[in-house]
Amino acid sequence: MLRKLLLGVVLFAAGASYGQDQTPLYTVVDGYKVDPFTMKGFRTWRAAACDRCHGANQEGLVGPSLVNSLKTLSKADFVKTVRDGRLDKGMQSFGSSQQVMDNIDALYAYLKGRSDGAITRAKVEPIPQ
Repeated sequence: MLRKLLLGVVLFAAGASYGQDQTPLYTVVDGYKVDPFTMKGFRTWRAAACDRCHGANQEGLVGPSLVNSLKTLSKADFVKTVRDGRLDKGMQSFGSSQQVMDNIDALYAYLKGRSDGAITRAKVEPIPQ
């Protein structure tokens, strides 16, 4: 019992969020140091050049603010939007991008961390080992 309580306190202090299976969705320290999985999501964000439409800070440009959108968008809807696009709204499909589709869970974790306010900077760094 004490062990679970301590784990909960440590993860809360580190800025963790949980996925549906109760594993941390992301872990953040100091607002910008993230776990390797979330770091992979940030790298996917950069490689796919999502900032061209959603802005360098995910706060919107010609595309909507992902900081706001991911407050209400489900993960399933996020994956569908990225995979299939929303051409009527100008969102291209990334379904043929192997890098994006292979890392879609990590991309979601990074963007959800931004939306939750746990990741306070758009540019992140790995948590030092």
